[in-house]
Amino acid sequence: MNGEAPRDTGRRALKVGLIAVVTLVAFESLAVITILPDIEADLGGVAWYGWVSTAFFLGTIIGIVFAGDQADRRGAGWPFVVGLVLFAAGLIAGGLAPSMPVLVAGRFVQGFGAGVVPAIGYVVIGRAFTETERPRMFALLSTAWVVPGLIGPVVAERISEAVGWRWVFLGLVPLVVVAGALVVPAMARLGPIGDSVRPVTPFWRRRMLEASRVAIGAAVVLASLNASRWLLLPGVAAGLVIGLGPLSRLTPDGTLRARPGLAAVVLSRGLLTFAFFGTDTFVPYAVHNGRGASVFAGSVAVTMATLMWTVGTWAQDRWIGRTGEMRFVRLAYALLIPAIVIVALGALPDLVPLWVIYVGSAVGGLAIGLGYSAHSQLMLRCAPASEYGSATSSLQLFDNLGVALGTGVVGVVVTLGDDLGWAAGDATAAALIPAAAVAALGLAVSRRLPARAAAAPTQSTTRSIAAAG
Repeated sequence: MNGEAPRDTGRRALKVGLIAVVTLVAFESLAVITILPDIEADLGGVAWYGWVSTAFFLGTIIGIVFAGDQADRRGAGWPFVVGLVLFAAGLIAGGLAPSMPVLVAGRFVQGFGAGVVPAIGYVVIGRAFTETERPRMFALLSTAWVVPGLIGPVVAERISEAVGWRWVFLGLVPLVVVAGALVVPAMARLGPIGDSVRPVTPFWRRRMLEASRVAIGAAVVLASLNASRWLLLPGVAAGLVIGLGPLSRLTPDGTLRARPGLAAVVLSRGLLTFAFFGTDTFVPYAVHNGRGASVFAGSVAVTMATLMWTVGTWAQDRWIGRTGEMRFVRLAYALLIPAIVIVALGALPDLVPLWVIYVGSAVGGLAIGLGYSAHSQLMLRCAPASEYGSATSSLQLFDNLGVALGTGVVGVVVTLGDDLGWAAGDATAAALIPAAAVAALGLAVSRRLPARAAAAPTQSTTRSIAAAG
């Protein structure tokens, strides 16, 4: 159909299939966070704790560039199949991993595949649904996290306890195949924008290389933060040299300077995910290792955050058309900053009751629910339909870079505290200071977002996005 929306039956298939795939990704994400204490106890090495999540999102950075560009050139179906295959391969590698380094490598492959899901999902929503239908679709996709949020952490903890944590990975593989069979045929009918499939060009290959350089640069920076003091500054400098140039070329002009418009939207999304996921990933660690509670108790905090994320998303579906996206984003940051502080206080042993962590986790979930989809809608308003793939790649690139850096930086501080002999709760509380600072920076950047309906992209922004495509 070369860019046209499918019939109603195709739209229903897209809805069902996307929700099914997102549900599986959600379950896996929440499950791994929940059982990380068990994995670390089995395979050893607290220094690898943060890398289990960081590697996933570094792989996602490359996957979203692949998916976004290929969606513009060849349609949504082909890259989605590649993503599902790699996601399943990563699950198998993770489930069979004999050591933490192998698990981290498997998570990288899995992340590449998982990066396809949101990138292609946004393209499909932009092309198959009207502007008034999009908030509902984003709300439905967030609702796909409800069942995993309610039962996923608990089920993962029970599976890990009964038959071992490996089956949390391996048990999802058959379900990925079924979910893919539901959605890929409907995606294939969308086809690419234009009259024919555009060929893969050397420029596209260069973009993939640059996405890899961004991931490598981020990894070098994070590794340097955990190295000896003699390697710290040279390592960080080397990582910035490797990654900053490609990052600026893969995103809209002025993104790193928070230029008003699409560039600020992209940067703000990365700051939001840095602050939230840098905190959320270590909540089970704070509950279990810091406060001495069970792994199940940590899973409850993850569940509460996920449920409140969904509440926030449905609130934006109901009110965002009246207030505009910027107000939702600013409210999200205004809630996230105290939420992180509350979690940090709750991680400290004997200072406040354990339930304080749950309050902070729930408020943080509400915050990202209010702000996450608002960024997505701003992106779709700012970019032309023929460039949804490239614009989505930019948004998701910063999205996942924020998660990778957030979990990595917090993990580095936790590891440092462990090496210095600090209590786990004290180390976690100190590690959340950077997350709170980034949330405060995001609140400042949010002033540069479009207040109401986004204006057309500026000429320089349009040139940057067109070049990315």
